[in-house]
Amino acid sequence: MNQPNTDKQTEHIMNNEPDLWRETLTAEQYRVCRLGGTEAPWSGVLNDEKRPGRFDCVCCGRPLFVSDAKFDSGSGWPSFFQPASAEALVTRTDTNHGMVRTEVLCAGCNAHLGHVFEDGPQPSGLRYCINSVCLNFVPTEENTAT
Repeated sequence: MNQPNTDKQTEHIMNNEPDLWRETLTAEQYRVCRLGGTEAPWSGVLNDEKRPGRFDCVCCGRPLFVSDAKFDSGSGWPSFFQPASAEALVTRTDTNHGMVRTEVLCAGCNAHLGHVFEDGPQPSGLRYCINSVCLNFVPTEENTAT
């Protein structure tokens, strides 16, 4: 899996040369994150990830979710009931495919991540249904290493 970009790299790509995303992401990451695509259900390597850790944006490295908020929704995509922080995500209305849904994007780089639905578990009642290809998993062991 590609390593996340530094903030300086992301700022350069977003502000100066958006096509450079093609050079820093795999074709599938680009299709989903930058073009708003969706990976096939049950195809993502992080759908069954159960280790403690953090899920970061594959584009900019922003922490998006933590494993304590992950649950098995049976949908075929990694699902979370809350983001890592209130500042991690932004949402917007998505009317593609004849439906009205709430799209979830990375607040750092506007990468398309997936959608959020109001059928999740408590305490939030939300289900953030996220494409695995949009995330880098960082196990807890790496979080505490010096």
